[in-house]
Amino acid sequence: MYYVKRVSTPVGELKLVASERGLAGILWKNDDPHGARFLPQIQDASHPILIETERQLREYFAGERRDFTLPLDFIGTAFQKKVWNALVTIPFGETRSYSEIARQIGHPQAVRAVGAANGRNPLSIVAPCHRVIGANGKLTGFAGGLEVKAFLLDLEMPQKAVMLPLFSDESVDRTP
Repeated sequence: MYYVKRVSTPVGELKLVASERGLAGILWKNDDPHGARFLPQIQDASHPILIETERQLREYFAGERRDFTLPLDFIGTAFQKKVWNALVTIPFGETRSYSEIARQIGHPQAVRAVGAANGRNPLSIVAPCHRVIGANGKLTGFAGGLEVKAFLLDLEMPQKAVMLPLFSDESVDRTP
């Protein structure tokens, strides 16, 4: 049994899916409902995992959260789970290429398979597939769209501190 709740976010409506074990899905509005692996479903806006996920997403979009602390219930093949678990290790504000993920999981030749698994990631944002880019540094496919991927990466970019001098050399009174 899967429990679902729809939430509004700055990147559009998301469908949150939880099992008894943890968060199982964060689905985009345009995700194919027939391809969903989360059946049967019941609406449950009071499910504790869904409430906590919504809270943490709200904090993330407000710039108050860098890491998610949710129990995750990945539903997929052993290889997909390896890829998705590797996604969770990508630090906030950083990116990785498909080939870096392939090396990380011990399958350096499986770059395309990593790309396919990344594309089937059921936990967008929390398992940050938006942080995976092409080897050339360009943005590649994303279930939420490339515009949303760029938005999420911009949201996570470390703020560059601008250090202004307290005073300039010309304003310093050097008289003894």
